[in-house]
This record gives sequence, structure tokens and C-alpha cells, in this order.
Amino acid sequence: MFGARRVRPVAAVAAVVAAVVIALGGMVGCSSSNARFHNGVGGTASSSTAAAKAGASIADPTFTLSAVGDTIMGAAPDFLPPNNGNDFFAPVEQVLRSDLQMANLEEPLTDVARSAKCADDLNKTCFAFRSPVSYARVLKDAGFDLVNLANNHTLDFGGAGAEQTKRSLRDAGVAYTGPPGMITMVTVKGIRIAVVGFAPYSSANDMRNIAAAQALVRTADRSADVVIIQVHMGGEGPDYQHVAPGTEMFLGENRGDPIAFSHAMIDAGADIVLGHSPHVLRAIEFYRGHLIAYSLGNFAGYHALTSSGVNGVSMIMRVTLRSDGSFVRANMVATSMVAPGVPRLDAKQRAIPLVRQLTEQDFPTSGAQIAADGTITPPSS
Repeated sequence: MFGARRVRPVAAVAAVVAAVVIALGGMVGCSSSNARFHNGVGGTASSSTAAAKAGASIADPTFTLSAVGDTIMGAAPDFLPPNNGNDFFAPVEQVLRSDLQMANLEEPLTDVARSAKCADDLNKTCFAFRSPVSYARVLKDAGFDLVNLANNHTLDFGGAGAEQTKRSLRDAGVAYTGPPGMITMVTVKGIRIAVVGFAPYSSANDMRNIAAAQALVRTADRSADVVIIQVHMGGEGPDYQHVAPGTEMFLGENRGDPIAFSHAMIDAGADIVLGHSPHVLRAIEFYRGHLIAYSLGNFAGYHALTSSGVNGVSMIMRVTLRSDGSFVRANMVATSMVAPGVPRLDAKQRAIPLVRQLTEQDFPTSGAQIAADGTITPPSS
């Protein structure tokens, strides 16, 4: 039997409603209608409206989210997909579509040409990625409603590149989350959803400071019916497929304690945790009845991320939640990242047995049950 959760009433919304609530170190914006959002941070707010999803109804007490992992659409100026990126997501677009479609955007969208991060030509280990500002429209046209910017590549082209990224997303009508103090409010089918992005960096909501992270989530919980966590956490590469208790270090960097953080977020009021950063798939756990995906892996990395071996095995996570945040159903759609880093459906369905095995090994009692068709259910009580 899972632990009891508080019941949060859904706002009775029949028309557009807007409100602004002051949050810790930033601002919360909220609005309503299908896939509408209001971003705010640092005492200022801006808003935009995403297209309504076909067939959505505020009378429906559930909504379905789709989420993918690390997403890089190009490595400008030399490596950009054909047709200005307009067909980049086409092979997987129909499976992505949902009431709330999200990705971890692991690159800035900027025309800033020089990266101070890689100014030293002798630095052979420097990775800085970017796509043109126009690629915000590629995300929008593919159905993405929201992207997470809390990761280690958002500042690849400095503060100017990051600000240009935010501006291009706002102009395209794509919400974002992740800057310090920021809670992004999205209203889907009359359900108020808060999305909060975290990373192990002071340039984002810092997941290493669990007490402060819990305080921010509690603030989000007071303003929303459902709270979603997007988090960049853990080491990187095939050596980091497994999740274990304790802090993970990578190249001398504290990448946080994924289990402690994720459990603490749900204790504070979050309803689902979606992890990124390792560039490989990781286990899926249920904690107090709520799903934690410790890493969604690589989704797209055009001339930027390796697609060999387990790095190229990926998935689309689809989860349906009730308006009080409780779990209804979920499934994995197996995808692969095919060289030079494009997303494709995987006819071999490799992600499903891989995540099932990792889950059985890492969370033998609290891990998700994963069926051969990718259906995800809580562990047997």
C-alpha cells in the first residue's frame, strides 16, 4: 500500500484565468486553457500561449505527458540538419504528441558565435553546442510545449547565449524551466501544472541543496494541482547506468544524490521526477506511489552525442496522471538515436528489456514493473 497523499482540488476553469504568485527567489506565473503557460523569473514575467491540443477538455480529470531526454538539434555552424531542421523530429513526432510534451534542451539556441568555455584551443575535452535561434520554431512545430534548461550546456555560449535562448523560446511559444527560483506554470485541460527544473549548479535551481529544493517544491505545490520535476543529475556514460544510494561524482564534480533528491522532492509535494544527464537510460522507481525515471537517456544529439552502444538506446516516456497528481498509467516507447544523432523509433525495442533489467537490479522492491510492450506499472504490494 502506498503512502497517502493530500488531495488538491482542481481549479474550476471555463475561461482563461491568469495569476502571478511570488515564489522563492523568483516568480510563479500561471494561466489556463490547454497547454497555456506563463514563464517568470527574477521579478519579471513574460507570457505566451501554446496551441491547444486537439480534443482536450477541462472536464477530463486526467492528462498525459510525454517526456524525452537529452536533446541537441545541431552543432552550429558546421553541423546542422537538412531543411533547416524542419523534418528533424518527423519520424517520432506522432508518438511524442500528448497534452504536455517536454524535452531536456541540452544546448543554447543562439547566434553567438564564440564560446568562452572553449576559448583555449588546446582544450581537447571542451564540448560546446548550439543551434540557431530559429530552431525554437522547430521545437514548437514538433509539438514541444516545454523544455528544461537546467543542465550543463545552457551556458555553453555564456549569459548572452542563454538569454537569447530564452527569448527565442518565448517568441516561439515554448515554455522553459530551470533558472534559479523559477517555477513554470502550465495549465492543461483545466489542470494547473507546475514544472521545476533542477541541476547540480548554482546557475540553476541547485539539486545539491535538498532543503532549498524542497522549499521551492512546496511553493509550487501550493499554487498547482500537479508538480513535475525535471532534473539533470548523476554521472555520464555507460559506467553510470546503475543508480545507487549516495552522491555521484563525475570528473571531480558533485552531480548530486539522485535517490535522496528524488525521494525528497516527492516528500515535498512533487508528483513525478524525470531525470537527465547520464546520456544512458536508467531504472524507473515508484516512491510513495509516484514515478521516478532516473534518466531518459539520449534522445537526439546531431553531431554532438555518441550514438554507439547503450548511448544510442533511448525512449519516449508517456505518463497519464489524475488532476491530483496520482498515477494512472505509463508506458515506454522505444526509440534509438541513430548516427549522426537523429531520433528514430526502434523496431528492436531495445530500451524495454534494458530498463527492466536495470530496474530489477537497482530497485528490487520499489522498481517499476515493465511489460514486454513497455507498459509501466507500480510494483506489486
